[in-house]
Amino acid sequence: MKGRIDKMKVQMGKHELEMNNDYLVELRSSNDILDNTEALRERLKQDGYLLIRDFHDRKKVLEARHNILVKLQEMGRLDSSAPLEDGVIGPEGQGAAFMGFSTKLRKELPDVVELSESDRVMSFFNRLLGGESLTYDYKWPRAVAKGGNTGAHYDTVYMGRGTDNLYTVWTPLGDVPLEQGPLVVCLGSQHFENVKKTYGKMDVDRDNVEHGWLSDNPYEIVEKFGGKWATSSFKAGDAIIFGMYFLHGSLNNMTNRYRLSMDTRYQLKSEPVDERWFGKDAKGHYAWGKGKVKTITEARREWGI
Repeated sequence: MKGRIDKMKVQMGKHELEMNNDYLVELRSSNDILDNTEALRERLKQDGYLLIRDFHDRKKVLEARHNILVKLQEMGRLDSSAPLEDGVIGPEGQGAAFMGFSTKLRKELPDVVELSESDRVMSFFNRLLGGESLTYDYKWPRAVAKGGNTGAHYDTVYMGRGTDNLYTVWTPLGDVPLEQGPLVVCLGSQHFENVKKTYGKMDVDRDNVEHGWLSDNPYEIVEKFGGKWATSSFKAGDAIIFGMYFLHGSLNNMTNRYRLSMDTRYQLKSEPVDERWFGKDAKGHYAWGKGKVKTITEARREWGI
């Protein structure tokens, strides 16, 4: 099994990558230092991320997964001839995003909201951040269909109007092997100073730059800016934590089953928040994609990157 993973080929957009070479390596777990807060902070600073196995209660993750699958079934997105829990994509092959504020999600998918706001999660961030933490009202659960993936981006371009000390938690809602398109991160990208000063200052609502991705080519990122990509197979309960200036995306889902996952955000309660993502009447992205849209190619030419 180890040898198969070592040589396994995966896709990111139109580009094929092979595990454990100069461009793509395995993530490392931080469970060995889970009880050492200072060590966690130092690793987050140095590595740019924390991969924590069994971060969530596995049983609760699987309950949340089940409820999303029921919702997909109601939407007609599943193959009705396959078992529900397999999450087999229906004939239309469409993905789905259940993005929304916790008031709406709490009614439709309460287990998803409760998972992201559990005492287990909030107490971890209280400890990591050194004070009382809060989580965005807005949640980002997704069902990614076959072929779906996300290009390389910093999260700050979508939610950078509050504190820079904001952290994303990517939670796979179920077991996600490499072929199902898990998260992939660019090691060292938190130190890409020229990228941070240009692309990292972008605001998609203010600047209206197409999808907000820096690039959909993983090779270009490494060859032009440095670093290397890293990913892993994930189990239900695992999570990965990273900051706003850490390039990441996802591999392609190469299977006939939905990849279910959720993004949630955490920060100190005492620091400024991005008002777009709080309260039931908050606006979310209000201008992005409206009017004249600038391509990322045009924007990068202006930035000189």
